[in-house]
Amino acid sequence: MLTVWGGATSRTMRVHWMLHELGLDYEPKLIGSRTGATTTAEFLALNPKGKIPVLVDDTLELTESVAIVTYLGDRYAPESGLIPAPYTVERARYNEWACFVQMELDAHTLYVMRKHRDLAAEYGAAPAAVDTAIAGFHRQVGVAERHLREHQHLVGESFSAADLLLVTCLDWAVAYEIELTQPLLQYRSRIRKRPAYRAAAELNFSISPGA
Repeated sequence: MLTVWGGATSRTMRVHWMLHELGLDYEPKLIGSRTGATTTAEFLALNPKGKIPVLVDDTLELTESVAIVTYLGDRYAPESGLIPAPYTVERARYNEWACFVQMELDAHTLYVMRKHRDLAAEYGAAPAAVDTAIAGFHRQVGVAERHLREHQHLVGESFSAADLLLVTCLDWAVAYEIELTQPLLQYRSRIRKRPAYRAAAELNFSISPGA
């Protein structure tokens, strides 16, 4: 039995969404990021970093949303195309987009906003850093926009986990009231119509993330 710890965040959404795309049965442990549930001895035994999401697959305990999404595709549906086959040009492109989304859109911009605005009591208010992060997001997401003006998807001719990763960041940006261009909004709207997205979102966001 697969188990996923975590809910209510964009990063946990990625894992729930991938599992629904793959049609895999799993047990969701819907704990929020700031509810105290990630600081229990039970959870820290799974992930000493105290972060969600965490995937448990038999004896494997795996953290980091992009790593989990990639593992699930490789392990359970290598023919699906959701994760391109290793040692191919398509896999190289997937890796490129996955790293781009996780670093340039998630960690370096959106999470900076979260730390220094939403969590200012813990990390310190830094309006200049927030403004710089917003500008950086616009600059970097423009790279994806230019690609999507000529292509329906990030990798190849069909939906892949790279699109899944990008859309979770676009959702996060919309929640932060960051204005997106029409091509990005249209792309986001199209991908969000997938049944797996809707099912995962209903589950993932059924709880509060905590303060």
